[in-house]
Amino acid sequence: QVQLGESGGGLVQPGGSLTLSCAASGFTFSSYALSWYRQAPGKERELVAAITSGDGSTNYADSVKGRFTISRDNAKNTVYLQMNSLKPEDTAVYYCNAVSPVTPLMTQYDFWGQGTQVTVSS
Repeated sequence: QVQLGESGGGLVQPGGSLTLSCAASGFTFSSYALSWYRQAPGKERELVAAITSGDGSTNYADSVKGRFTISRDNAKNTVYLQMNSLKPEDTAVYYCNAVSPVTPLMTQYDFWGQGTQVTVSS
């Protein structure tokens, strides 16, 4: 059974830091590309950061570049999002996502966690 479980969300003051974790099970974690998305009230879900399965290349939304860092630990089947210098506009539900390589049968698997709330407020 595939599971993705986020943790680490909460309430933080502007300028503060949080580290989100997403623990995975039930699939070959090291082969999957991993991402963090977020969705604020009344807004569409947006990509925050992504990391590849191979060389661990990373990609970030312009709004978080220089403040957020995505990383993965394949031994622990966990992906992290270190968030620094948090702003009120970072308030959202944060979701982790895992996407498989395309199989020889041209299928692809896409898994989501249940989300964790991050609130940045004084």
